[in-house]
Amino acid sequence: MPKVKEVLYAVLPITALVIILNLTITQLDSFLIIRFVIGAILIVIGLSVFLLGVDIGITPIGQMMGAGMAKTNKVWIVIAAGLVLGFIISIAEPDLHILAGQIELVTSGLISKGYIVVIVSIGIAALLSAGLVRIVYNLPLYKLLTILYLIIFILAIFTSPEFLAISFDASGATTGALTVPFILALALGVSSLKKDSQASEQDSFGLVAIASTGAIISVMIMSILSKADKISGSLEHHDPSSNILGPFLNKTPILAGEVFLALLPILLIFLLLQKLIFKMSKKAVHKIIKGIVFTFLGLVLFLVGVNAGFMDVGTSVGHSIASLDSKAYIIIIGFILGFVTILAEPAVHVLTHQIEDVTSGYVKRKVVMISLSIGVGAAVALSVLRIIIPELQLWHYLLPGYAIAITMTYFVPKLFVGIAFDSGGVASGPMTATFILAFMQGAAESIEGANVLKDGFGMIAMVALTPLIALQVLGFIFKLKSKKGGFEKDAQSL
Repeated sequence: MPKVKEVLYAVLPITALVIILNLTITQLDSFLIIRFVIGAILIVIGLSVFLLGVDIGITPIGQMMGAGMAKTNKVWIVIAAGLVLGFIISIAEPDLHILAGQIELVTSGLISKGYIVVIVSIGIAALLSAGLVRIVYNLPLYKLLTILYLIIFILAIFTSPEFLAISFDASGATTGALTVPFILALALGVSSLKKDSQASEQDSFGLVAIASTGAIISVMIMSILSKADKISGSLEHHDPSSNILGPFLNKTPILAGEVFLALLPILLIFLLLQKLIFKMSKKAVHKIIKGIVFTFLGLVLFLVGVNAGFMDVGTSVGHSIASLDSKAYIIIIGFILGFVTILAEPAVHVLTHQIEDVTSGYVKRKVVMISLSIGVGAAVALSVLRIIIPELQLWHYLLPGYAIAITMTYFVPKLFVGIAFDSGGVASGPMTATFILAFMQGAAESIEGANVLKDGFGMIAMVALTPLIALQVLGFIFKLKSKKGGFEKDAQSL
């Protein structure tokens, strides 16, 4: 029951906002509004069931696998396990499939869905291994992130603007509702065996951030090696179906298949390790399997609600508001949408709870949520500005943004470095990859001179960037408020 209440508070703001917009500045078709309300109900039920499933199924599996790897004390096992788990989890991540499908659609099949999924998954696997080795050897997170983003900046010089947007978007999309809980639990399992509690706290975060850079690097290398200098994209304009239940019925089997494929490898690996290593009681095994079933049901309901209920509304709202005489409306609405949408991201709830748990309540999840919401709101507003002003390019934001974020890592409390960079990947989940992306593409379609491929896909990159700065600013505040920069109990006053 507490989870239902929590999710209800998360989903109500965006639902209320769309209904208010419908009654005021943008008139939507009645069937779209009905589908949107049905979608909102499915999201509330699905997200509640999903979070329950993660708590009793996915998180314990990840923690046991992480602890099992660390106990072997053999680096080659950690590397091999990281490669296998990273590839399996990433290649089955529903969010990545959503983004890859949209890339295939707007490039008219020039960049295939399967190609993007495999390339990104290879990058994720390689960097997940590197992240696990970092925890084992106590390598400072901020130094590794500096090296990785230096590599990214160098590769960006040789990458086309279209692939630049796709590469950063892929890093956000691959850290989705399923991947994040598993990677966070994996990091917690490996770091929990450390005797130094402060080092254990710090190493609980950062693995998502390191893994997500693998997606950026792999797509950039693909761009350079394929010598694809220019790709063009367009969004085929179509009127949404007036059939209210049709989209829900059509999407359910497709999404159920994707989620099943996502969870099957994790289940099989767990059952294999249970037989060989874990040797848990039957009761404990049944509880974890029940958790996986809940995760499956919840994620299917959530994704069906988002895809069938929210997508068309997002496009229609973006197109309608961007068509108004004053462009100030689309910027303001963009900020508000970013602010409230992040509240409904499932992985954000998982991360903020873990932050509160790991810091023994010193870092309140409400404070993290507000910081994230402001950051993502600003990201969407800046992305809208980029559509309106053709001279503004994605790298004008990303280059100084990441330079600031990396510089800040040398000054903020190290725990906040991991939290901030993990949050960047977590913020760009299924709600962002569907509703806000649809909103942006609708706006780009309406505004003359906008490029759907460059302007639409770069938005996820912006959503992944702003939390890095927003939460490190929060880290500065905690550093100032806490005695000697440590996490004392008086930090709870914030």
